[in-house]
Amino acid sequence: MTVAAFTLAACSASSAPATGNAADSSSSGGATASSGTSASATTYPLTLDSCGFEVTVDSAPQRVLTIKSSTTEMLLALGLSDRIAATAFLDGPVPEWLTDAAEGNDAVTSPLSTQAPGAEAVTEVEPDLVYAGWESNLTAESAGDRGTLATLGVASYVSPSACKGEGYMPDPLTFDDVFADITEVGTIFDVQASAAELVAQQRAELEAVVPDERGLTALWYSSGTDIPYVGAGIGAPQMIMEAAGLTNVAADVHDTWTPFGWEDVVAADPDVIVLVDAAWNTADSKIAMLEENPATANLNAVQEQRYVVIPFAATEAGVRNVSAVSDVVKQVGALTVGTDDSAAG
Repeated sequence: MTVAAFTLAACSASSAPATGNAADSSSSGGATASSGTSASATTYPLTLDSCGFEVTVDSAPQRVLTIKSSTTEMLLALGLSDRIAATAFLDGPVPEWLTDAAEGNDAVTSPLSTQAPGAEAVTEVEPDLVYAGWESNLTAESAGDRGTLATLGVASYVSPSACKGEGYMPDPLTFDDVFADITEVGTIFDVQASAAELVAQQRAELEAVVPDERGLTALWYSSGTDIPYVGAGIGAPQMIMEAAGLTNVAADVHDTWTPFGWEDVVAADPDVIVLVDAAWNTADSKIAMLEENPATANLNAVQEQRYVVIPFAATEAGVRNVSAVSDVVKQVGALTVGTDDSAAG
């Protein structure tokens, strides 16, 4: 589990934005986030450990710069669109179930930049919180060093499941970690009721998933041509594939994502190839490469067009992971795998 100032009990998640926000609280006296899933109001100032950096939030954030789709969609799912002052580095459009939540907020449809914004752009937004999907979004070369932001009165927070430091990175990432992230964000913004509802909805959706039972193997192909970059054994790809009933051919690699040689792909000859669809590296471009490359053209999955496509924004820890499992199961269920080339053989 992610280590944070909260040790949070996991609940569950959904496919519709939660409602019923708790009232904002600004009581005096400091507090450190504590364990449990109580819906009691947050006491501010609130201090927590964000990927090893101590963060103090003086009151429920009102102007937030979100970096990455995972953070933007977290706030939308919690009914906090009005708190999003600006966005950056989005990985694609919001999913259909969040379009209503995003409606009317131009910041969601018109991000500051296609990458992490520079410190000058951040200053112009005048946020009271920068909420980042990756630790690398908060450096002097990107949105700003966390210590410098703090001296400017800007708090910074990284999605706990994206932490990379020892003792902070989930190993492996589980849905309990994702649900704990939702709960922690709900406490930061004093919307515990919304967070509890979202977690309950998503847990119910996950429990309703019927995994594919054919024992199929799969390659999670994220990017790369000369050397593919694939989902390994402890990150979101592994979590999603496992919940969908797929066996990850790179599960033995102790990492979230990893380089994985084409010779290893050929040797594994996966039954299914999960293709991550991103604007900068589309699923169609990956299919064309797989079918043109002599090393991969004869793979059974390529020959039989056994592809599953998943949007990039659903591949990182966040509110889209549960629906990603359902989507993968649906797509895999539509594939025919012969007994001669299936692990279920």
